[in-house]
This record gives sequence, C-alpha cells and structure tokens, in this order.
Amino acid sequence: MNEKIHWADAKTSCVPSDRHQLIATGITPSGPIHLGNMREVMTGDMIYKALKSRGVDAELVYVADDFDPLRKVYPFLSDSYQEYIGWPISDIPCPCGEHKSYAEHFLDPFFSAIEELDIHPRIVKTSEAYRSGMFTEQIKEALEHAVEIKEILEKISGRRLEDGWTPYYPICEKCGIISQATILSHDLEKHIVIYRCSCGYEGISDYSKGDGKLVWRVDWPMRWSVYGVTIEPFGKDHASPGGSYDTGRHITKKIYGYEAPIPITYEWISLKGRGEMHSSKGVSLTIRDMLDIVPPEILRYMIAKTKPDKTITFDPGMSLLRLIDAYDRVAASGDSREYELSVIASPQTTIPFRHMVTVVQIARNDDDIFDILERSGYEIVNKNVLIVQAKRAKMWLERHAPDDVKFSIKPILPEIASTEPANVKAAIAAYSATIAVGEWKADILHNAVYDAAIDAGITGKELFIAVYRAFFGVDRGPRLGWFLEAIGRDATLSRLNEMTA
Repeated sequence: MNEKIHWADAKTSCVPSDRHQLIATGITPSGPIHLGNMREVMTGDMIYKALKSRGVDAELVYVADDFDPLRKVYPFLSDSYQEYIGWPISDIPCPCGEHKSYAEHFLDPFFSAIEELDIHPRIVKTSEAYRSGMFTEQIKEALEHAVEIKEILEKISGRRLEDGWTPYYPICEKCGIISQATILSHDLEKHIVIYRCSCGYEGISDYSKGDGKLVWRVDWPMRWSVYGVTIEPFGKDHASPGGSYDTGRHITKKIYGYEAPIPITYEWISLKGRGEMHSSKGVSLTIRDMLDIVPPEILRYMIAKTKPDKTITFDPGMSLLRLIDAYDRVAASGDSREYELSVIASPQTTIPFRHMVTVVQIARNDDDIFDILERSGYEIVNKNVLIVQAKRAKMWLERHAPDDVKFSIKPILPEIASTEPANVKAAIAAYSATIAVGEWKADILHNAVYDAAIDAGITGKELFIAVYRAFFGVDRGPRLGWFLEAIGRDATLSRLNEMTA
C-alpha cells in the first residue's frame, strides 16, 4: 500500500542533499502579526524540518522587514502617527511606549509566540543589515545597472516606470521619509548619492551607512544573493505572472549572478464569515490570541495537514474543537507525518480539549479541576501544565464558544425535570440503577442511555433530554457520558434519584 507523501517532503524531494539549504521567511511588522502571517514562517519551518529529517544541512532564517516605511495611519494607531508616514518603522516610536521602536512593538510578541511554536530561526532585521553596510556592494550594483533593472521590470511586469526611475530610495535628511527621490549624482567610491527629495530638499545619502534602501522588487532578489537563499515560501500576491517573484528571478540572475530560490507559494488564511486576514482592516487574530486558547501543537497541525496552495478558513468556534479532536486522533496513533511535523519539543496537550472545556465549567477552583480529572482516570503529572490548559479552555469559552457549548449546573432540580411523564421517570430510574454499579467510564455512561431507553419504551433522544433537564433545565448540553464521568457517581445518582423520588 502506498503511503501518502506529506507536502513538505514532496516540496523538498528534489532539493540537493549535498549542499547547504537556506529557507528564508519574513514579514513587514507594520501591525499585529496575525494567524495568516504565521502560515509563512510555519511553512518554512516544516520545509526546514523535512530537510533535516533527510539529513540535509539546512537553516531557517526569519527576515524582519523593519526598514520598510509606515504606509498610513492604521485604525489601531492614534492620529499622532500621521507625522511618521513614510519613515522606516524601525525609527518610529512604540505605540505603547514599552519597546524601543514601532517595529519591536509587533515583533517582540511574535518572536515569543514562534518560540512556543517550536520555531527557532536565525533572526535578521533589515534595518541592522542596511546600517551595518552588509548591502553596500549590492546597492552600488543596482545603481550602476538602474537602466537595465528598469528594462527588466517594465518587460516582465508590463508596467511603465517614469523617466529617471531609480532602484534606490534615500531617507530624506529633512522630512525623514524614505523618498522616491531624484538621484542627481552617484559617487561609486564613496558610496554616496546626491538626491532631491519630493519635499524639495537636496542632500547626501551614504548607502554604506543605511541612509536609504532599495525598492522592494530589487531589495528582495538582492537579499537572495547576499544570504544565499535556496528556498522561500511567500504569499500568492507575489507569485502572479509579472509579480515580484517573477521580476526578482530575472534581476537576481542578470544583476547579481544568482539563481532564484525554489518558490513555495501559499494561500491566505481567512476568518470564517469575515474574509482574508488583514491587520490594517481589523480582520485578524494574532498568534498570541490563538496561543491563549489552544496549545501550539494545534496551530502547527492546522498548517501541517493543509497543502500550502489550499486556502484555510479558520473558525475559532466549533471548527476549532473539531480541529483539536482531529489532532488528538493523530496524536493517539503517533505515527503520522502530520503528527511528526506538528508535535513540539515539549508537548503541552495532555488532556483532550473538549474534556477540559467540560471540566472548567464544573470545577469551582483548581483543586476541583484536579479531582475531576483524577476521577476521569487521568494521571496528574504536572499541575502547572494542567492549569495552563484550563486557562485556555476558559478563554475559548469566553471569546469564541457558541452558546450551546456553555452550560451551568442548576443548584437544585429544575422544575421542568420534576414534571416529566411517568415513562420517562421510569427510564431515569432504570438508567440510575444501571450506572450505580460497574465502571464509571464516559463511553459506558453514554451508551447505557440507549439500553435504559429501550427497556422503558422511549427513545434514546427522550432520555438524553430528560437527563440534561435534570442538571441544566434545558434540552441540550455537553457530551453526556463525559459530563457525568467528570461530576462523579455520587453527584450524578443524587440528582437523578431526586428526579424520580
């Protein structure tokens, strides 16, 4: 029988194993780095791990494009940021005042999150690279071959660029913006240009000191050659004919003598009912938001099980529970490639999430959580890990759970339960007698409902409803066997016997 080949292995099957492979990922931290952005770095990490499993010498790099300009005042910013439009985001003040820059404000929580996701790339910040002089020779090459680069861009993209177009944008000494300036002269030896900014100011830009940067469509292929990038995942927006990868592969070969990396194009992650994730439009869930409610293995699994060219529609409600259930199944077998690429160095998933959702709605405190779990047959190994899981379940209930998942046990028998007809009460009595002895296990408690219903001449649905009414006063609730297992034999029999008294 042929085994299904995982997409990460398929993507790397033709990659030479006798040379160093560098997988590059990155993003511009202009806003909260959301779940959609995570697909890039996690795709890169899975490619990296697939190569390592083949014994290939590989490295994962994350490029933080913190030298890009602020494009506009986003909805999450105050109007005071109007004065910083066009400035490098590495030079703009932090929105909360607790980080050294605007870029760090968004990068710090992101880096913390990917650590939890067991992703450990080498971090490169473009602001530091430009200002260290790392790209000096490549910028000089771009300026010397500006006409040729312009011809490539126009031919491949089909766009007409203005006369005098330049691949290098100085940072204006007067207005502070990364300016589409006019280059008046270029001194190759001193690595400086004389420019005229759109604000009218004429100044000197020393590109060996990071006084400016290359435009994106030249910057990207330039970096491939400098870092030796051999594989790079990127969004579908860069992959269209005439797009930035298409122009980049011509520029990197003709200007820098380097072959473009193997492209791995990925589709977007959308929020169910809201569309594609965009921080600037307020349609997003940050990775931190998600790690507050689910273990990191679940987010890895979501990416691992879906080919990069397939759209992911993310629903943090019931679909998330189904995703967690699916992960629990592959984790139980422990032998699938999806599981291997999802599991982290220090697994945090020890209790099924659905069960923990039930437990936290029953427990009054942490000790109750431990008691309920032990009663359900779980071994308490690390209480701190369990408390983290419990917090995630509570957060999910608070933020994303549909109402029919939430429940509250009534302190006394609800009136609706006391008025059940005689045949239903007889079924309750039979059910109580059955579960009063034997193993107190969820599946046994659940399946016993059907036997008791048949013996009493009612349907299983009618008996399920009656039990739910006894505890909640409504016709629906959590999975019954698992709920009863959690509250224990004494509490269950006490309430059911009260109903039939």
